[in-house]
Order: sequence, then C-alpha cells, then structure tokens
Amino acid sequence: MASPLTEHAASSRPDIIETDIPARLDRLHWGRFHTLVVVALGITWILDGLEVTLAGAIAPALKESPQLHFSNAEVGFASSAYLTGAVLGALFFGWLTDRLGRKRLFFITLAVYLVATAATSLSWNLASFALFRFLTGAGIGGEYTAINSAIQELVPARYRGWTDLVINGSFWVGAAVGAAGSIVLLDPALLPPDLGWRFAFFIGAALGLIIFFMRLWLPESPRWLMTHGRPAEASAILGDIEEKFRARGERLAPSPLPTIRLRTRRFTPLGEVAKTLFRTERRRTLVGLSLMAAQAFFFTYALVLTDFYGIRTDDVGWYLLPFAAGNFLGPVLLGRLFDTVGRRAMIATTYGLSGVLLAGAGYLFAIGVLSAMGQTVAWMVIFFFASAAASSAYLTVSETFPLEVRALAIALFYAIGTGIGGVVGPVLFGALIDTGSRWSVFGGYLLGSLLMVAAAAVEWSWGIAAERKPLESVSRPLAAAD
Repeated sequence: MASPLTEHAASSRPDIIETDIPARLDRLHWGRFHTLVVVALGITWILDGLEVTLAGAIAPALKESPQLHFSNAEVGFASSAYLTGAVLGALFFGWLTDRLGRKRLFFITLAVYLVATAATSLSWNLASFALFRFLTGAGIGGEYTAINSAIQELVPARYRGWTDLVINGSFWVGAAVGAAGSIVLLDPALLPPDLGWRFAFFIGAALGLIIFFMRLWLPESPRWLMTHGRPAEASAILGDIEEKFRARGERLAPSPLPTIRLRTRRFTPLGEVAKTLFRTERRRTLVGLSLMAAQAFFFTYALVLTDFYGIRTDDVGWYLLPFAAGNFLGPVLLGRLFDTVGRRAMIATTYGLSGVLLAGAGYLFAIGVLSAMGQTVAWMVIFFFASAAASSAYLTVSETFPLEVRALAIALFYAIGTGIGGVVGPVLFGALIDTGSRWSVFGGYLLGSLLMVAAAAVEWSWGIAAERKPLESVSRPLAAAD
C-alpha cells in the first residue's frame, strides 16, 4: 500500500509536500517493470546507432549515386547536419521535457524521428538530404534528453550505473543492425545502387513505429510528478508498480521510509537553470562538458576503409559488424564495475586508456602496417573501452544535477559536446580523408586522443562518487524545503 506521506502536504503550507517516493523507487529489486522500461526506452539508442551506421555505411553509395553523387566533404556535411539537428532538438525538447514531463515527449520526439527518417529515403539532392537528416537528428536528440531523465528516475540506485551503460552501449546493437542491413541493401546484385540506400532508411522508420506502440503502457516519472505538485498521482503510479511486484512474490522493505520535503513548482525558470549549472555546480558542469566533448569526436570509419584500404561499398558492413560488437561488449562487461569499483576510477580509466590506444593505433595506420582486418581489430579493442567511457558521460550528466533541471542539463551537455566533437568531427575527417594522406588522418586521431586523456584527468580530479546513491543524495533537488 502506498505510504500516506505521499498523499498530503507536510505542513499547513499547501506548496510543501513530504514524500517517500524516491526511497520507494530505490527499494525495489530488479523486476519485469524495469526490464520493460529498458526495452521501451533504451531502444532509442539502437535507433541512433542504426541511423549513424547507415549514414556511414551508405557514404560510398551516396558518392556513387547517379542522382546525388556526393563528394567526401558533402558526406561529412550531411553527417554534420544530422548532428546539428540532434543538438538543437536536444535543447528544445529538453526544455519541454522539464516543463511538460517525460512521457509526453516520448511520443513527440519519436513522431519527429519517424516522419523525418522516412522522408530521407525520398531525398533528391544535397539540400533535401541534409534537411531530412537534420530533422531526424532533432527527433533523436529530443529522445536522448527525455529518456535519459526517465531511466535515471525509474531505475533503483544500485543498478543505475550498469543499466545506463548498457542502454547507451546498445547504440552499437543498432550499428550492427545497420551494418548487416547495408550488406544486403547495398549489394548491387540485389538492388540498384541508387535504390538500396533509400530502402535502408525505411528500417529505422519501421522500428520507430513498433516502438511507438511499445511505449503506450509507460507511466510518467513519479519523481517528476512529485516536484510538480502532483504527489497523489505519483503515489498512485508507484503503488500500482509495487502491487505488481508483490503479486510476483517480491518482499519490499517495510515503511516508514526516509522522506524528503519539497516545494512544488510548475516549472524551473531558465535563470535558475543557468545559476545552477554555471555558478552553484560549475565544477560538475566542467566535468560533464569535458566527458561529453571528448566522447562525441566521431570519425568516418567507412570512408577510411573504402579510400585507404580499397574495400568495396557493399563489403563495408562486414567490417562494421565486429567493430559494433566490441563497442557493445565494453559497456556490458565493464558496466558492473562502475557500480562496484566506482564512478571516478572507472570513468577516468576508460577515458585515459581509450586515448592512449587511439594514438597508438593511429600511428600504426599512418605508417601503413595495418591491413583492413588489422585496423578493424585495433578499433574493436579501442572502442571496447571507449564505448564504456562514452556511455559513462551520459550517466554522469544524468545523475549529478538536480531533478528539476536534469533533462535540460543533459540537453545542454549533449549539445555543446556534440557541437564541439560530433559536428566538427565528420567535416574535419571528411576533409582529412580527401587529402589522401594517412598522416593527415593521424592528426585527426591524435586530436581525439588528446581530448580523451584530458577528460580522464578532469574526471579523476573532480568527478563525483555517485555509485549506489539515491539521486536526491547525489544532487539535492532545487525544490528541497529542508
């Protein structure tokens, strides 16, 4: 039965409530509810991985397309358009997520993605392709903010690190699907070159439609409801979840549980958001920006294979599959350590090791001692650690800021980090690859390496030990009345 503390004001002041909702959420063991949340929400990363990998895998097909005939620089421009859309979409939808709630934005952002990715398949020139990729990115960027917020607020504290890393790492499951799909769809023996890449984008649209129906059962975040003056609704939702656990034989910790006193509010003013991020929590802001910028520095792997190793367009997917496997296994196998060894040690280690390995592999590429297979193995090893590091960046910015600004904080860090690394990266590497010089490309790799090592140093110095702690303990809510 729901605790009565969540049902009424904690004093004579109607704007203050006392609630045990955070403690009730954290006392739950892993159950079917959490698995369904992870599947329905976490699949967004699979969609993003699918989109990014398809864009990379079809890059050679876009260059060979009789209608589009893109250059390497234009391929990079289109990739940057996608990431620019993700940046702006994250900011706009992140602002709405903190105001309107997590659940409403699930459907708005997914609808934007669905329409835009289907429209991409109908592109007729660079401008239309870039526009539709921009809108696709906007939908995905909005998904990141709403979903990272909700997952953090619904998953018990002791599972939060591993869960977040695995979900973010599932980006590479989508990458594997995209790579496998590209093997078939880009095979000229099966489909004309200008038709295969168009069909590829329908894969994302089809998956998005399935996800839309999967999310119909999802509840609003009880933590968001409790800070927006709706504690009774929050308690009812959580009570229903608890009853399902009891029905399956789950024994819940008895009440009374620790409570928190909150001042209810309809929204958080942007001025208070800015004050929190850049004055009150400026050190955490520096950590978040460092981690996000370093992990977002992408490069165009498919073009390296085709331009420097002579791999055929329809064979690129075979090389992307093991690369994606290494990226997914990293968060899965290392994720538990982020909850046991701790955040600071693991984040600093994975970032630092990734940077050192990236510089070493880049040098071997520059002197020409790696074959295409050797290059793929090198990337598998590097990104086994780098993928866990990148996932931990989202974990960090999701759990180290107050609930009231969580979605907008995620959006801001994602936007700045992706703007620095993700938008500039594809254009830079496209231009470097166009030079035909391995040493020029190595310079780009070295820049990415330096960013990773610098982020490791920042995390080690100022990172937060948030493992196994309630969100409200890691970062006190702005609405706290005590």
